[in-house]
This record gives sequence, C-alpha cells and structure tokens, in this order.
Amino acid sequence: MDFKALLTNRRSIRSFLDQDVPLPVLEEILQETCLAPTASNRQPCRFIIIRDRALMKRLSDESKRGLLADIAKNPSSPTKQYEEALRDESFNVFYNAPCLIYIIGPRDISSLDVDCGLTAAYLMFAATARGLGTCWIGLGAHIRDRGTLNEIGVPDDHEIVAPIILGYPESIPPASERHAPTIVKVI
Repeated sequence: MDFKALLTNRRSIRSFLDQDVPLPVLEEILQETCLAPTASNRQPCRFIIIRDRALMKRLSDESKRGLLADIAKNPSSPTKQYEEALRDESFNVFYNAPCLIYIIGPRDISSLDVDCGLTAAYLMFAATARGLGTCWIGLGAHIRDRGTLNEIGVPDDHEIVAPIILGYPESIPPASERHAPTIVKVI
C-alpha cells in the first residue's frame, strides 16, 4: 500500500470480525510504531497489549464509572453527551474489539500527549497497512482504580494517554468529508 492509499484507507473502525490478531503481527506493528518522532527523542511511550475480552469489558466498566463520576461532579462536562451510553450496562467503550493497546508514559514528560499522539498515529498506519482497523477510544482512558491499573501494568508514575482498539474490520466505512486546509497566511 503506498503512502497516499494508507492515508486514504485509515478509518475509525468500531465493528470487528470475531478473529484474534496474532501476537507476532502486534509485535511487528509496535516495532514500526516505535519509529514515531518524539520530543528530544525521549521515546517515552510504553505499550500494554490486552487481548482478554473479559478484562477489556471490566476496563470499559471501570472507565464508564470514572466518566459518570466526572459528569456528576461537573454536569456541564463535555463528556455529558455520552451519559446515556455510559449508563447502558451493555455498552462497551471498546466496541468488543479483539485487541486493545494502551499507549502510556511517565506523567512528568511535558510533551507526553504529543509524543503519544504521534505514536498512536504510527500504530494506526502500521495496522492499516496490514488490513487491520483501529480506533482511538478516548473514553477508555479513565481508569482510576489503582488496583486495576496495577493489574494491567501501569506504573504509579505513568498515565494512559491513548487507548487504541484494533482488529480485522467487519467493513470499512466510506471516508467522512474532509475540509480543505485553512491557510491563515503565507509570508
């Protein structure tokens, strides 16, 4: 797949075939993911691969609890728009995907969000090149229970930045409309 096709074919996928992604494929993807640029070449991103669907459901439920607590504290929270779905016991924020990769890193790195964002983009492109679908699930980062974080391997001084689901897509939706670049000024 050439680069333009890769950019054109990457989509947010939320419906997957019931087919596991082999660990060697995930390892290849992560190897390519580590080519992403990071500030001062610190390479702070770490990965947690979760393929246990029961655990993913528990993580979804824990995230939903954290988000609903946020909404209760701040009813004007932007997350309020998801409240109905978050209260639905059957709603899985990870869309029952066969695999979840958490991109995490140390809290004290000031560029962590950007570093992990670039790393997530590389992960999504590497997966797309292999016929896999991905979706960044921001709702899935709200794990607050220290016991749960310990269970999945998040060190005390790290945070979850990018939860990415991946798997073989049931279908690939058409591209949504994209706006032309807005050039503010050319000097």
